[in-house]
Amino acid sequence: MKVGVVPGSFDPVTLGHLDIIERGSKLVEKLVVGVLSNSAKGPMFSVAQRVELLEKATSHLDNVVVIPFEGLLVDFLKEQQAQAVIRGLRAVTDFEYELQLAQANRSLYPDMETVFLTTNVQYSYISSTIVKDVLKYGGDISHFVPAAVIDMIYHFRR
Repeated sequence: MKVGVVPGSFDPVTLGHLDIIERGSKLVEKLVVGVLSNSAKGPMFSVAQRVELLEKATSHLDNVVVIPFEGLLVDFLKEQQAQAVIRGLRAVTDFEYELQLAQANRSLYPDMETVFLTTNVQYSYISSTIVKDVLKYGGDISHFVPAAVIDMIYHFRR
């Protein structure tokens, strides 16, 4: 079985994330969305909340599972018996960073491949940071996150 992993903080999940997950799910038999637990990033949402948001946002995708993880991505890939990491690229600046990560991961786990998917243009400006800023100041996030999770995000922020 071909297994792919889309890793990230997903704090919170955005339409851009969902786009990469949906497209990535068509490339493999099983797609694992790995939710990184990284307290150093100062997340707005807990790991459990981010997992819940992603499960709701991806409930229409039969071959997608959402699993939290800590530590090195390559260790998580091995645990999931994954052959590929699927990453989204919004801009050239993303590519530089992602290329370095891909090369480092490949040196640690030669059996994996990194697949880069370019973000659809309509989502290229969206980031979790923007969503968090809009939330912080009471703005409307409906243009940035999946409709299925908007109410949950506002509920979690109370």
